[in-house]
Amino acid sequence: MNQTPGQKDGSFRDSISTIKKDGKRNWIYPTKPFGRFYNKRNIASIIYLVLFFALPFIKVNGEPLLLLNIVERKFIIFGFAFFPQDMFLFALAMLCFMVFVVLFTVVFGRLFCGWACPQTIFMEMVFRKIEYWIEGDASHQRALNKGPWTREKILKKSAKYSIFFLISFLIANFFLAYIISMDELLKIISEPVSAHLGGFIALFLFTGVFFFVYSYMREQICIVVCPYGRLQGVLLDKHSVVVAYDYVRGEPRKKYSKIEDTERGDCIDCFQCVKVCPTGIDIRNGTQLECINCTACMDACDHIMEKVNKPKGLIRLASEAGIAKGEKLKLTPRMLGYSFVLLALIGGLVFGLASRSSVEATVLRAPGTLFQKPSPDSLSNLYSYSLINKTHESMELRPQLKGIPGRVQLIGGATEIQLPPGNIQKGSFFVVIAAKDLKKRKQEIELEFCDKENCVETASTKFLGPAK
Repeated sequence: MNQTPGQKDGSFRDSISTIKKDGKRNWIYPTKPFGRFYNKRNIASIIYLVLFFALPFIKVNGEPLLLLNIVERKFIIFGFAFFPQDMFLFALAMLCFMVFVVLFTVVFGRLFCGWACPQTIFMEMVFRKIEYWIEGDASHQRALNKGPWTREKILKKSAKYSIFFLISFLIANFFLAYIISMDELLKIISEPVSAHLGGFIALFLFTGVFFFVYSYMREQICIVVCPYGRLQGVLLDKHSVVVAYDYVRGEPRKKYSKIEDTERGDCIDCFQCVKVCPTGIDIRNGTQLECINCTACMDACDHIMEKVNKPKGLIRLASEAGIAKGEKLKLTPRMLGYSFVLLALIGGLVFGLASRSSVEATVLRAPGTLFQKPSPDSLSNLYSYSLINKTHESMELRPQLKGIPGRVQLIGGATEIQLPPGNIQKGSFFVVIAAKDLKKRKQEIELEFCDKENCVETASTKFLGPAK
C-alpha cells in the first residue's frame, strides 16, 4: 500500500502549520477558492446568515423564538421556555445536542466545522471575502503586508479594518440580542447611554472580542482554542467520512509530464490543495486535527485533475477504510450505540416537555413568624409564593386550600394573582384555618392555584399552630 512520506514517518504531527520553526506565527494566506463545493458552501452560508440575523426578530406569542438569557437564567428554545426550575430539561436538551454532535462526528468527521460553524461561516464567507475584495488574492496580500507603508497600503488597511470593526459591531448587536432579546437591545440603542451603561459595556466588549478574533486570531480559534477539534481525535475511526486524499491512487506523486509513466500516481505535486487550505495543512499527509473539512482542497484538486485529464476525486469525502480497502460506508457498533443513546435522550426530553406543568408554584412559610389569631376560633400563617408562567398567555390564578376548610387571603386585598406570560410573579398571602380543623402543631397542607376553568398547579407546605 502506497503512503505519503508524511504518513509514513508522522512528521506532519510534530508541529502545527501556523507556527514557524523559530516559534513565531506563520501567517496563513489561503488562495481564493472556487468550484462546485465552494458554491454549495456559499448557498449554505447565505441561508445561515439570513437565519442568524432574522431569528432575533421572530416571536412566538410575544416571546422570542430563541433566547439564551444567562443573566436571568431564562432560556427559550424554539418556543419552549426554560426557567431555573426546568434546568434538568434544559440540561437534557444540551445533552441531546452534544450526543448528536458526537454521533455526527463519528460518521462525518469535522464537516460541521467547515459548513455550519459560526466561526468558519463569518471568517471564510464574510471577512475573508472582504479581504479578497480590498487586498486581492493570497499573493497580493502577502506582498502588501511585506511592503512599505505607502498611501495605497494605508488606505487598504484602513478600509479593511474599518469594515471589519463595523461588521464585528453588527455581529455583537445580534449576539447580544440572543441573550437579552431584540426588544431590550433596541432600548439600549435608542435610549441614553446612562440608562443602559452595562448594556453598552457588554456591546463594545463583544465587538472587541469579535474584531480581535476575525482580524488577528482567525484560524487559531479552530486550531488552538476550539475543543471540538481535540474531540474529533478520540471520536474518529477508520470508518468515519472525512476529507481525505486517496494515496492509493495518488502515490507516488511526480510533477506533471505528457509522457506516460505507469509508475507515477495521479498527484502531480502542484500544492494547490495546500495553497487554498484556510488552516495551512497538507491534506495529503492524512487526517489532521487542524482540518475543518471545508472541502476547499477538493475543489482545487478537481480543477487540476480536469486540466491533466485525470478523474476527479483524488481528494474527496471518504473513510480510511474506503480508501485503503475500497469499503463502502457502513454502520458500526459504535454508531449504533450512539444512536440508541441519542434516541433515549430525545425520548426523555419529549416526555419531560409533554408532562411538565404550565405553571410551577413554590409556597414557603414566612421565616421567623408564628401563627396569628385573626379570630378566637381561627389561626393564620403568613406565606410567600413564587409562580412561574411557562406559557405565552396571561393567567389569573386564585389560590385555595385543598382537602381542608379555610381560606387564602392575598396581601393587598386582591382575590386573584395576575400572572404575565413567561414571567415569575412573587407575593405573600395569609392562610386562615379554623383551630378545630388542625390535627397537630405542624400540619402539612396543600394549596391549589386555579383559573376560571380548573386548577393548574398544587403546592405543599406546613401550617404552624399551637402545641397540642
